[in-house]
Amino acid sequence: MAKQAKSKPAKSKPAKSKDGRRHGAGRGGTDRSPSPAALGQPPADKASVGQARSGQVRSGQVRSGQVRSGQARSDQAVAANAGRPAQASGEPGKRTRARKVDADTRRQAILDAALSVFAEHGFEAARLDEVAARAGVAKGTLYLYFQHKEALFEELIRGAVAPVIDTLSTVAANPSVPPVAVLEAFFGMFEQQVLGTRRKLLLRLIIAEGPRFPAIAEFYYREVVSRGIKLMRGVAERAAASGEFASDAPARFPQLIVAPLLVSVLWDGMFSEIDPLDVGGLLRAHRELLCGKPQGSTS
Repeated sequence: MAKQAKSKPAKSKPAKSKDGRRHGAGRGGTDRSPSPAALGQPPADKASVGQARSGQVRSGQVRSGQVRSGQARSDQAVAANAGRPAQASGEPGKRTRARKVDADTRRQAILDAALSVFAEHGFEAARLDEVAARAGVAKGTLYLYFQHKEALFEELIRGAVAPVIDTLSTVAANPSVPPVAVLEAFFGMFEQQVLGTRRKLLLRLIIAEGPRFPAIAEFYYREVVSRGIKLMRGVAERAAASGEFASDAPARFPQLIVAPLLVSVLWDGMFSEIDPLDVGGLLRAHRELLCGKPQGSTS
């Protein structure tokens, strides 16, 4: 009988993972089995893993808080060394004042530019685009301060001429100041603060544009002329009552007192290059006419 071949037991090969590596007992009997995660199996204990991760996050937050706390203490120390307490957001008071100064500066720049543009082109031909360009601001910024051209022109009048009337009113309201002294103060202020400055451009503009734009003339009369006439009438009445004026005519017609001032403005604009006018001498002569005697005379 033929001998039957002995069958050899098949050797079991270690299982391979997805990456092709064999797992199983290694040399020395060391277990090289992959972790459940490597075999695609869920972790043995999800709760423990989550707790570990949560602990790591909390630990990181604590360390971050310590860093921020240290930075805060450092900032406070720097501020203390500078002689002032630490502040979280700077000094609001200074920022507010700075913004107000900037706004006032822009507003005045617009008014200065407007006076030049109005004087050069007249009221009707003046354009707010040019005013904004000369002031160095956007046209939209100009409208934040003045809604239209009329409002801008009216503010020019208030800011340029009205303060002179306000100052003179304060002087005239003092009963201890003689009427002639008030008159001299008025003439001196007009010569220095109107004829001697760019304010005279505004008066020329009123004279030139008033007949064509009644609203402008009305506003100027209300804000400046009527107040000045009332003031001069009161001074003339006091001067006539005390004998300082030779006649009561200036009290009846206060326009007589301011007439040389308008002549000075017109002369300066039209004839100053041809025949300059001695404005101071003109006003002294006018005072002599009102008083009926030379200035400085006691007789």
